[in-house]
Amino acid sequence: MPGGGVRVPDLHGTLLARPDPGLLPKDLASRHTHPCDRPRAGRPSRRKACRTPRHAGECRHAAAPPAAPRSTDTVRVVGIDDFAWLKGQRYGTIVCDLERRRTIDLLPDREGATIANWLTDHPGIEIVCRDRGGGYREGADKGAPRALQIADRWHLLENATAAFVEAVKRQMRHLRRAITSGDVDPDVLTAAEKLQWIGWERRDEVNGMVRGLHGQGRSIKAIVRTTGVSRQTVRRILAGTRDDVFRSRETTLDRWAETLNANWNGGCRNGSELWRRLRAAGYGGSLRVVTEWTTRRRGATRAGADRPGPITTVPPARTIARLLTSERDCKSAEALRIRVAIETASPTIVAARNLLDRFRTMIAAKKPNDLASWIRDAAESELASFAFGIEADEAAVRAAIVEPWSNGQTEGQVTRLKLVKRQMYGRGKVDLLRARMVQPA
Repeated sequence: MPGGGVRVPDLHGTLLARPDPGLLPKDLASRHTHPCDRPRAGRPSRRKACRTPRHAGECRHAAAPPAAPRSTDTVRVVGIDDFAWLKGQRYGTIVCDLERRRTIDLLPDREGATIANWLTDHPGIEIVCRDRGGGYREGADKGAPRALQIADRWHLLENATAAFVEAVKRQMRHLRRAITSGDVDPDVLTAAEKLQWIGWERRDEVNGMVRGLHGQGRSIKAIVRTTGVSRQTVRRILAGTRDDVFRSRETTLDRWAETLNANWNGGCRNGSELWRRLRAAGYGGSLRVVTEWTTRRRGATRAGADRPGPITTVPPARTIARLLTSERDCKSAEALRIRVAIETASPTIVAARNLLDRFRTMIAAKKPNDLASWIRDAAESELASFAFGIEADEAAVRAAIVEPWSNGQTEGQVTRLKLVKRQMYGRGKVDLLRARMVQPA
């Protein structure tokens, strides 16, 4: 090139003139020399410069990430699930090829119209594994009316368990009275429990007033004006979720109850010694937790003359649901008393528990012929709402029982997508996430 320059292509392929440092004055040549090649550069600057591309100054605008090529292969079986752009507010959709085990597209939302348009653009789809959300069902019906829809089995079992927990929550007022039947001896309570007992007596008085006004036909707004209690609190009282005597939390000693009771009945009444024995068996909690349990148990023994006192700590609804289902074989004496009290006082909860067991067995044993009778029986129980949802999506649920396809690997791709989003601090938009998640054809 005339003048001793060097041709350097720019981003658009145009050849630009870059001066030759050897033909420039010394002060100007240093400007066109990479800092790593300058002899006067100090060590810190050399280390930083060597991490910089030699022609970084020639490209002033970073190129946008290339769009991921879409797969042109015929997709036959897809899994559709949602992911959160902003948890609780905005959600997108991930689409996976279940046969090739890869992500094939990301959609900006989870609306039924978006799903329908995408399925319309891919007419070769024969099977759609999806969540039971209304948007996905509607989109699959419109976009791929001939495709077989399969509800995700994990979500079916999870929704059934959640329905049973909600049934227990609705019955908590009755269950608490059944569990704590009998007078509470103040000598058995700790100082913190005594304060909670006094607070419960005040709350119980307000609860009775609110329920009395509601029984007279007063509206929630009228009850709020009369009692001065907030609208949210009134709703909680009427729903029976404000009757806790003791606001309990699960402790680290719950799973060691059988060992503690065995050592206590064996004559070991010293808190430090009990703690050392538990530590030897693998317990990782502190000494204070064990000594407080010992103090409470010793007070109950003095008050009841070695007779097990009344249950003063009512477990939350989720714990009760576990005691009635997955932990039914628990050998703890307190857990046994709680389960027997509930099964005696609430036959509706027992019926709901039996229906949950039947549903799990039906899924595990792949017996689709039992689905219709299960829906009929559940429609008259505490699981009625869940049964109506199953009935509305019966074809997809029946396919989930029979077919081998499931959305498990789609959930795995959602986990991978979450990792990619965290690597970009949650700022990746759909085009960049698609470039990183969708594999080339």
